[in-house]
Amino acid sequence: MAFSLTRGLHNLRASSAAGCVATIGSFDGVHQGHQIILGQVKEKAAELQLPSVAMVFEPQPDEYFSAEQAPARLMLLRDKVVALRAEGIDRVVCLQFNSRLRNLSAQAFIDSVLIDGLAVKHLVIGDDFHFGCDRKGDYRLLERVGAERGFGIEQTRTIEYAGERISSTRIRRLLEQEQFELAEQLLGKPYGINGRVVYGQQLGRSLGFPTANVRLNRYRSPLSGVFAVRSVVAERVVNGVANIGVRPTVAGLVKPILEVFLLDFSGDIYGQRITVMPLKKLRDEKKFDSLDELKRNIERDVEQAKIFFNRL
Repeated sequence: MAFSLTRGLHNLRASSAAGCVATIGSFDGVHQGHQIILGQVKEKAAELQLPSVAMVFEPQPDEYFSAEQAPARLMLLRDKVVALRAEGIDRVVCLQFNSRLRNLSAQAFIDSVLIDGLAVKHLVIGDDFHFGCDRKGDYRLLERVGAERGFGIEQTRTIEYAGERISSTRIRRLLEQEQFELAEQLLGKPYGINGRVVYGQQLGRSLGFPTANVRLNRYRSPLSGVFAVRSVVAERVVNGVANIGVRPTVAGLVKPILEVFLLDFSGDIYGQRITVMPLKKLRDEKKFDSLDELKRNIERDVEQAKIFFNRL
């Protein structure tokens, strides 16, 4: 079955007439806990010979309600769709989380989204799933309505690692604590930031350290500071030094940006996609009094990164 992405409630019915096995969630990170849920969805879909569907929201509900105060994302929508496809999901449905969706009661959500929209035949949900402006949407309501309207409902169990639940919140905390190896275990893959290289102010080049600049397109990043990183760009794996933050010495940005100085690399990569994986934090982001002081600290960062990579 060919993979597809459906965006918008108005496009659901035409693409869901045959029914599906679905799950709903933010799936931020598509971590090991999410992968268990997706496995249940795929298994039931194969049994019923129906497409497997993962429904996500954009913006994520906590971003809609909290805006700049919302937790930092582990991944943006594009990366999430790529990861869900890689897990073998047949179709991703992305609904805009807006006032219309936010104001649906639990029953109205079931009727308009699950039944009329998805034509769901079986639904797999996490143990903490709640929905509806009236906060009445939970497993018990879905179980009762499913029995009346002809769809099955299945609840997932909590997935733990080292005695604690695997969650996007836990992974964010691990990244903030620089526990990159444990975060990788919970994610099932190294944590990486993906984006397209864009033109910047060329300041790094003028200082002797040309950087690949990536706009993160989010209010907050789960990481901030200067890191020794491993990057994948132009089909090459390259070590480097990355600054993730708001460039206090130069710009004082509101939204964070990623700047990567690639060691032993030359070439034009503007417009190409890059994946940056942090391996070690070198220091916090800091405002310097002059560009000369900034340059001296960048030189020190690069030397520290080279020492780190030589020890691997």
